[in-house]
Amino acid sequence: MIGGVFALVTEKAHRSHRPHFDALELEGHGLQWLLLDEGGRLHGPPGARPDIAWLSSDVFFTGLLDRFAQIVQEAPDFRWLQSAAAGVDLALYRRLLDRGVRICNAHLTAIPVAEFVLRAVLDVFQEADRWRTARAARRWEHHDFREVWQSRWLVVGLGAIGSETARRAQAFGAHVTGVRRHPTGDEPVDALISPAQTLTALPDCDVVVLAAPATPETENLVDDRFLSAMKPGSVLVNVARGKLVNDDALLQALDDGDLAAAVLDVFATEPLEPDHPYWTHPKVVMTPHSSGGGVGRRERGVQLFCDNLRRLLADEPLVNEVSAMQLPSTDLPFALGPTQPPEAGR
Repeated sequence: MIGGVFALVTEKAHRSHRPHFDALELEGHGLQWLLLDEGGRLHGPPGARPDIAWLSSDVFFTGLLDRFAQIVQEAPDFRWLQSAAAGVDLALYRRLLDRGVRICNAHLTAIPVAEFVLRAVLDVFQEADRWRTARAARRWEHHDFREVWQSRWLVVGLGAIGSETARRAQAFGAHVTGVRRHPTGDEPVDALISPAQTLTALPDCDVVVLAAPATPETENLVDDRFLSAMKPGSVLVNVARGKLVNDDALLQALDDGDLAAAVLDVFATEPLEPDHPYWTHPKVVMTPHSSGGGVGRRERGVQLFCDNLRRLLADEPLVNEVSAMQLPSTDLPFALGPTQPPEAGR
């Protein structure tokens, strides 16, 4: 019989974070590593199956997710998964929770995503492409540009990413309204509204940031009605999931000239099809789902995994534990409400 606790991690993650793993003080638990290489091969004692696993960020970018999911689902005594991702929309999570497996997510990318949003909006507001074009042509040209100061922002979703974005926008002097279904009272915004009030807020906002999770309720959130309510000359930023936006409706709004730009880091189909209109549209700023690429996420990720591993083995509460209630559900619609505010007294 094989004894001890077996932890599944990728070979790359184990190699990169070996000092952290060597420093773990887990006496008496017999922790052993099962390493998944980039070819999908598992290295460890013959017959060993994982009890716990770290779904590190490299799994999502090396094509190992299906193989990783297969290993943990086939492990009969698997009991805990630490993910490096914030989203809980993977079908794997539901299957594991139904088995009684504990799952923790992470908010490692909130800082770089928020920095990405501010940089992207500044780039659009300042029309930085005009400087780049002039420089390439060796022309000494000046132009005026919009300021973030006193602009009005709407942040849809105030989880870790939305909150960090709101804080940074406020630091630039912007007024920030947040959209949240279940307020906690400590949101870092100037005003807070419910999803039902979203459409009434859009006409006053210069920047609209999508940071809500992908659920059946938020799919196609940005549709014709949403876009027609947006302020002319405003900027839409999507760092959530591509399915929140109706692509046909957005392209039409951009062609009609109502929006200044759409900053898109996520898409309904990834990689984006080579013939998709977004590639060449002059008002689309697109990046390949890379807004969370800040290198600091790696250190934050391994620290969270090691801390939660210690907590798990010491039978202490876990950080960011996911419950079945957090998984996508169709029970509570993300209702936007009327386009115009109701008349007084109604």
